[in-house]
Amino acid sequence: KCHLAFLPYENEIYPEEDTRKFNFGGLDIHMEGKYRPGHFNGVAQIVSKLFNILEPDHAYFGEKDFQQLVIVKALVRQLNLSVQVIPCPIIREPDGLAISSRNMLLNPTQRKSAARIFTVLSTIKQYSGQIEINELKEYIKHEIDLDPNLQTEYFEIVDETTLKPVNSWNENGLKRGCIAVKIGSVRLIDNIKIS
Repeated sequence: KCHLAFLPYENEIYPEEDTRKFNFGGLDIHMEGKYRPGHFNGVAQIVSKLFNILEPDHAYFGEKDFQQLVIVKALVRQLNLSVQVIPCPIIREPDGLAISSRNMLLNPTQRKSAARIFTVLSTIKQYSGQIEINELKEYIKHEIDLDPNLQTEYFEIVDETTLKPVNSWNENGLKRGCIAVKIGSVRLIDNIKIS
């Protein structure tokens, strides 16, 4: 039910190389930033260009890429833009797998294994506050990696605002468990709100 689509040519967006560098105050050094250096600077370059061209009142970003959502909000504050960034809840398949275009790259066996990611993530709430965070992180990685098709790249419990890893349940702030898992050549990310 789209009323209008903006489909620019590459040379309209990049008439010349974009060499801008952004400082996210450390939001980009953990999780995805560690495994994909420079990724969020590229995100900031294109998102800022689109916001400047379109001047939207609202922009909707999914919570599946929670780190990107937090960084885009920081970008809007940094550039003093008037756009309001609206988080959108993760949409899941009936078996819990977060919907992603990457899911289509999985073969049937891998797709079945991929459902384990959210099944294991969902156990976090029953253990939060009951066992130490480092122990819970090791447990989650172990449970994911029990499936030979899955390999945990990282699992972190982070503060939702700073994205810094949390070391104790007693630390103030809302917490979120964020994970990246490799299945063959496909890399899937997911997360779950803990508190």
